[in-house]
Amino acid sequence: MSNIERVCQFLDDAKTYYLATSEGDQPRVRPFGTAMVYEGRLYIQTGKAKPVSRQIAANPKVEICAFHGGQWLRVAGELVNDDRREPKVAMLEKYPTLKAMYSPDDGNTQVLYFRDAVATFASFTAAPEELRF
Repeated sequence: MSNIERVCQFLDDAKTYYLATSEGDQPRVRPFGTAMVYEGRLYIQTGKAKPVSRQIAANPKVEICAFHGGQWLRVAGELVNDDRREPKVAMLEKYPTLKAMYSPDDGNTQVLYFRDAVATFASFTAAPEELRF
């Protein structure tokens, strides 16, 4: 399993992770649940109409954090918007419940991938493990 697949599997197992952005000098954190590996990149999904989309556009440096099975994962990096239809379709296929709110052609569905990411697995019982992708 590649580093990026391992990170995505942890996020899938955790079900919910928390995405931190910034708005001016104010941190903003909210729960997310979408993650997929597509063309060797880790993608997440949101709606362009949401404040989080505007925050990422203004400052693409973000961090996500998830906890599962006594271990936590932090992923820090830059998010890059990918407006192609194919990754939107792939995301909605992985998460079919989103199809009630999003479609690849609605002008709102947004998929973004991590660039220059550092993922850190940590726990109270083991030394942190850092992965880059």
